[in-house]
Amino acid sequence: MDKIKVLIVDDSAVVRQTLADILSSDPEIEVMATASDPFVAASRIQEQIPDVITLDIEMPKMDGITFLQKIMSQHPIPVVICSSLSERGSASGLRAMELGAVDIITKPKMGTKQFFEESRIYICDVIKAAAMVNIRKFISHKIEVEPKLSADVIMPKTSKAMLQTTEKVVVVGASTGGTEALKTFLEAFPLDSPGIVIVQHMPENFTTAFANRLDSICRLTVKEAQDGDTVIRGRALIAPGNHHLLLKRSGARYYVEVKDGPLVSRHRPSVDVLFRSAARYAGKNSVGVIMTGMGDDGAKGMLELKEAGAFTIAQDKNTCVVFGMPQEAIKIGAAIKVLPLQSIAANVLNICQ
Repeated sequence: MDKIKVLIVDDSAVVRQTLADILSSDPEIEVMATASDPFVAASRIQEQIPDVITLDIEMPKMDGITFLQKIMSQHPIPVVICSSLSERGSASGLRAMELGAVDIITKPKMGTKQFFEESRIYICDVIKAAAMVNIRKFISHKIEVEPKLSADVIMPKTSKAMLQTTEKVVVVGASTGGTEALKTFLEAFPLDSPGIVIVQHMPENFTTAFANRLDSICRLTVKEAQDGDTVIRGRALIAPGNHHLLLKRSGARYYVEVKDGPLVSRHRPSVDVLFRSAARYAGKNSVGVIMTGMGDDGAKGMLELKEAGAFTIAQDKNTCVVFGMPQEAIKIGAAIKVLPLQSIAANVLNICQ
């Protein structure tokens, strides 16, 4: 099996060396070259085409966003942004993903070397996931969303069933490719949609900008979850980066708990954590959806949801950027339905009637 060839582009010699040491320690990865700026990187690409590029945003001579645009327009290659993301930088990171970056690794402003060494497994997993992405399909993949139905047609505001039972809660997990998948999914929901709680594997200080972007284009409200937020109709809550998100219940009220804790399935936030809490506190009143992503986070949690009486849906292979998480859920029998991305929202709405 050929190794994954990686080109590291960063103006910091320390970052280049540390990242090279980490990636080279994985037997499936080979660092083919490093570059201190985009011009050096371009010459390296002319010599040999990498499978994955790690790219800093703030660099001399040419910034990473401009270089990313050139790569995607001239010779698309999977790119993982490796940058310090402040509140200002989060917007740059979001722009990078809009332009075709596959994922983001957040490096701290201080203690960068220690961070990389502690995150060795996670970083190698991100590179492996990026190498699996069909980048041309990824950057050109625009799925036509089915017509949006009004709340009155899909789900009446009052009915005998709703008076006798609690509200349905939709819990969603996604990773690589999930930023665009979630956009397609959430844009299809009407204003009076069921409450939605989402875990998208994403760095800290990035989820606020991501939630704000979705909120500006969707009819329902989208926000980064805060501890104690009530799950209400017409609102989607997104787990803040580097924190687990749990669904809890007090009487008829569903709310979320944001908490610290160890990595679960190598992730924080973890889809397994959200799904397990939904199985415990919502059970048959929940709908679970697992979307595109590398690894198996969420598969076991989805099986718990199904066993608790929830309806579960996995995104199909053809519309996934990486068919990892859904595939694992399907493999263990956790998914009741397997659907293309553009059909999931309509099915969720029908289930929630």
